[in-house]
Amino acid sequence: MFSHVMPERRDLQFTLPTERISDWNNGNVQLSQFMNTLSLFFPEGERMFIDAVRNCRDQVSNPELKKAMTAFIGQEAMHGREHEEYNEALFNAVPSTRAMERGVGKLLGVIKKRAPVPLRLSATIALEHFTAIMADGLLKEQRLLEGADPNFAAIWNWHALEETEHKAVAFDVWDQVMGRGPAAYALRAGGMIFATVVFWSLVFPFFLKVLYDEGKLLDKGWGYFFRCTLGEYGYLRKLVLPWAEYFRPNFHPWDQDNSAYLAQIPELAARYTAPAAQKAAA
Repeated sequence: MFSHVMPERRDLQFTLPTERISDWNNGNVQLSQFMNTLSLFFPEGERMFIDAVRNCRDQVSNPELKKAMTAFIGQEAMHGREHEEYNEALFNAVPSTRAMERGVGKLLGVIKKRAPVPLRLSATIALEHFTAIMADGLLKEQRLLEGADPNFAAIWNWHALEETEHKAVAFDVWDQVMGRGPAAYALRAGGMIFATVVFWSLVFPFFLKVLYDEGKLLDKGWGYFFRCTLGEYGYLRKLVLPWAEYFRPNFHPWDQDNSAYLAQIPELAARYTAPAAQKAAA
């Protein structure tokens, strides 16, 4: 199966006000640093996704899927580049976060070195599902970015839109390479359980340590944070059912068609396309 959305590589750049790194989201330190913590995982994670998909190129015969794989790799490379710049601002504000990102890289390096290609691809499609449902949640609940610095809001919206656009590419590669038999399903489901445990067991300790090291663990603002994540807005709470959908044997990422959001991309691209890319297109 090949999804009905063809991703497109775009060269966008975001000039982030680094002095706002700690409170860019509506002045709330907790929500800002939670999203900053997520960003720590992106550069190394994107590189793992690229390697996992690229390693399967010779096993894919569908020309449209091959084209989508190339665009997927291009998008993930751009995401990694922009979040490296984003993370530099965080490293300068909270130096311990550099070691956190380095720890993520070491963990993924061990997986890349020791895990066979099918296992790495299983972890990739699991984490791609995570990013897809997190992206969908952000696009649905725009109150999460109300009052946010415009450039920080733009980078998160851009990332969410492109994660939506390419959300099925790695999964379609999985289908071609591994198929839909019982063994493939067991490996896919196991990959999601493994990815879930590892990811969240790192995210929350990292998040709390960022606040602690910044001296803001006990600052006011926790009420708004819980309102956004577990309460009225319920960003994290609303991830549970989409996450569980992944375990249906006949699951496919485009079972939930949220492609209508992609209509937002042209306006965003018009505002943030890198100057070099603008010259090349002229």
